[in-house]
Amino acid sequence: MAQSQIVQINELQKRWWILAGASIGTFMAALDGSIINVALPSISDSLLASLQVVQWVIIAYLLTICSVLPIVWKLSDAFGRYLLYNVGLIAFTVSSRLCGLSSSVSVLIAMRIIQGIGAALLVGGNYVIIASIFPGYERGRAIGIIGAMISLGFVTGPALGGFVAGSYGWNCIFLLNVPLGIFGWITGFFIFPKEKIGTRVKTFDYKGPLLYIVGLHSFFYTLAHLEMWGWKSISTLVGFSLSVFSFVLFYLKKFHTSIPLLDFSLYRIQLFRIGTITGFLSFAALFCSNVLLPFYMQEVLHLTPAVIGYTMMAYPLTMVIMARLSGWLSDRAGSFFLINLGLMVNTLGFVQLATLPVTASSWLIAFHLAFFGIGYGMFQSTNHANVIDSVPKKQLGAAAGMNALVTNLGMLLGISVSISLFSTRLHRLTHQSAPLPVEGTQHPLAFVSALHTVCWVAAGISITALFFSSKNLQKCNV
Repeated sequence: MAQSQIVQINELQKRWWILAGASIGTFMAALDGSIINVALPSISDSLLASLQVVQWVIIAYLLTICSVLPIVWKLSDAFGRYLLYNVGLIAFTVSSRLCGLSSSVSVLIAMRIIQGIGAALLVGGNYVIIASIFPGYERGRAIGIIGAMISLGFVTGPALGGFVAGSYGWNCIFLLNVPLGIFGWITGFFIFPKEKIGTRVKTFDYKGPLLYIVGLHSFFYTLAHLEMWGWKSISTLVGFSLSVFSFVLFYLKKFHTSIPLLDFSLYRIQLFRIGTITGFLSFAALFCSNVLLPFYMQEVLHLTPAVIGYTMMAYPLTMVIMARLSGWLSDRAGSFFLINLGLMVNTLGFVQLATLPVTASSWLIAFHLAFFGIGYGMFQSTNHANVIDSVPKKQLGAAAGMNALVTNLGMLLGISVSISLFSTRLHRLTHQSAPLPVEGTQHPLAFVSALHTVCWVAAGISITALFFSSKNLQKCNV
């Protein structure tokens, strides 16, 4: 065998080993994203926090990821891809330990912000690493492996979180990240190549990221306080106006810099544009119910955290199984048909949730969630493949990163809208602002009615996603 062939084989093997090491961080971030929902009612009860306060345990985490993720892509050249990834792994692991030691909801939220920074460095670093070490013909396969690790984290999280929270307390769910983080850091120390830092430094425009962060934070902070401030209050008007003003300036800023924070040119591609908008709306709809269902099961149905975890697992498990079949179905029925069919199934799933009674078995809820799994299994993997395939190979890394950002923004919007709407509806029905556990126990009918309202809104968002997605199907049939 020629020397050049041996070098090529070694380089090929090295690339996949680097991806394997980086996938550990991706799995940790995905696991943390799905494991916390099951434990949220226990955190609320233990720390005596209302829904309006405890929601920030999730919102602060996702908001930090969405804020930091685009900046990671720009800083990777200046500080080194693997260095940022390792810093993210250390930050995520240490903050997970501190989350487990938190004795108040304020401290927990603060630690979740640090954890979000670590998660953004991990997820963002992965896409930068893939874009830098894999040639175009292998990049799609590498991105698919990252997607598989995300699915594995989502599948494992609910059951593991329910079991650990029910058996050892909610604090221990965060401690699961510690051994994983240590193992990932040791693996990366031996696998990741050494980089020369500072040889690729480019001018970093701090004004764009600042405008982006101000716009993002002012919007979601105002949205989370709508019930308290009211739609017509000065605080609400100032918050939303600041957000719109910041985002407009941020968009205009891209015309005056050679290295914009976000590559909006990708949205000139119709398949990418419609695919990301559809994905954004779809995840917004999903997370409208994803956070509230564990509260319904614990506070109204009085199920244990372990049972809640096993019940919630019905969704990601059926989603992964369906996603494996979606490729075969897509080849026979067409990808756009499958995407639209998945969105229709999702919409019917929300309609089913909107009929949940005050007394329901865990099996009935698991059936409804499995229905979602079938719909999202058909939609998500097929839509993701279409989004990635729609862009030139040299932009695959940027497209995958942008898709990840839009997905997280959808999750963030779904949680914020659902909790604001749920709280407003619940307090109007009960005429009081008691902590959520009290209202769930003393006013189950009002609790379920408020949940139904959220599910109907989620169904409307899903129908909107179906409207956008049908544009691609119409174009395909022309």
